Amino acid sequence: DSTHVLAAVRTLNRMEFVGETLRAALEALAVAAPTWLSGLVTADWAERYGPRVDDYRFPKGEEVREHWSGQVGRDGFFLLEAVHAPEAPGWLREIEAVQVLRVSWVQQYHRDERGVRWREGKDLPPVHHRLCSPYDTDARYGIKRGSGWTGYKAHLTETCEPDAPHVITQVATTDAVVADTEMTEPVHHTLAERELLPNVHVVDAGYTTAALFLAATEQGMELLGPAPHDSSPQSRQNQGFSRADFAIDWETESAVCPAGHRSFEWWEQKHHRNGTPVLKVFFSAERCRPCPKQALCTKPPSGRRGRGITFLPRERYEALEAVRRAQDTDEWKARYAIRAGVEGTISQAVRVTGLRRTRYRNLPTTRLGHVFAATALNLIRIDRWLTGTPLGGTRTSRLEALILVA
Repeated sequence: DSTHVLAAVRTLNRMEFVGETLRAALEALAVAAPTWLSGLVTADWAERYGPRVDDYRFPKGEEVREHWSGQVGRDGFFLLEAVHAPEAPGWLREIEAVQVLRVSWVQQYHRDERGVRWREGKDLPPVHHRLCSPYDTDARYGIKRGSGWTGYKAHLTETCEPDAPHVITQVATTDAVVADTEMTEPVHHTLAERELLPNVHVVDAGYTTAALFLAATEQGMELLGPAPHDSSPQSRQNQGFSRADFAIDWETESAVCPAGHRSFEWWEQKHHRNGTPVLKVFFSAERCRPCPKQALCTKPPSGRRGRGITFLPRERYEALEAVRRAQDTDEWKARYAIRAGVEGTISQAVRVTGLRRTRYRNLPTTRLGHVFAATALNLIRIDRWLTGTPLGGTRTSRLEALILVA
């Protein structure tokens, strides 16, 4: 499973971010080239960017705030032009804070004949590219189960044999935007390289897709986790016909709807969002329009009167349906119950090592901290196992006490 990790920086709103980014660049230049900078800025710059930029210090009122953000944008472009001017020392533009300023202004501002103004909506870069702090350029803003944070994710894999200590075998650290499904195959690849790939990998629901179930089988292992839910409105609302109510005839490349009508079109194409291969099946308007079950069926695609439905290719579809059938059985539920152990591991990592708040800035050092945290937990668990202390016991071992102090 994975858990959120807060970055070792403040979470900034957009106005705080641009103000603090410009302030960081000015602070760096004041140290590296004080004489050059003193001939460039005026006294009002010190008033605007001398203290730490905080939202509560901002002027009140939407119009005044818009003017403030525009002033920051103009000041930033003025500084960047000065740094990149032919007469400026070339090494100034190599300062990290100046480079962060340049990237941030490209992401946050427009500058044209209309002046300097915010980028808005779709004109902003995707969140996985957008900087969140000038002091940690790897941290990103993520949302999981309705909770948002700036920072990273830590993904943990552990053993769960009943007659051996449960040790962490894999730690992966990503920025907060990376979806859990994007980490399933990289984790498997790393485990395989170290000859630690399990026969059965029990995972949270966030790590499963039809393609991942199939890929795990091809590697000779079982990915044991809940199948993704049917995303159709009928399935979500538990009203009407879902995909499972349509019978697919793979040999004739057609489908039969719950009313007994056979489709007349079958297209292979890519999903418009993620590029996943899908099958589009359409039913004729002549059959759908008078059908008494029309209200329970899918909505017609734009520009069509007949119904349409989307399926995965055969191998992925059958792999997904097999898991959906299995997870309704008591046997599957009993096997999957063991995954709750990783929740205890995350809880222990949070209590003992402070996993949910990194001590370091940037992704490589945050990941190194997570490796150290996992190593510490493994030492504690092996120590408890050798001394006969239950893994869930309340006694703190000497080793655990030392790690808590450290």
